[in-house]
Amino acid sequence: MPNIKSAKKRHRQSLERRARNRSAKSQLKTAIKKLRESVETKKFDVAKTQYTDLCKMLDQTASKKIIHVNKAARTKSRLSHYIKKASLAAA
Repeated sequence: MPNIKSAKKRHRQSLERRARNRSAKSQLKTAIKKLRESVETKKFDVAKTQYTDLCKMLDQTASKKIIHVNKAARTKSRLSHYIKKASLAAA
């Protein structure tokens, strides 16, 4: 544990940021799981609305530097491809 006042404050801030970042990452993972579930159950209209919401969420977390910008882009690209591939296979 820190002894200096500024180090104590820094420690508090880092714990708060860590909790916030973990929460944001957890929300992303949950949203991705729900999107994959709706694609697997062939609910493509629901999946497309979830995808637009997820894209916004990914961009926001990337802009706050919780995740890397390229990771957000890669995830969006892969999920888009996943939805298209599944909808073509179902048709």
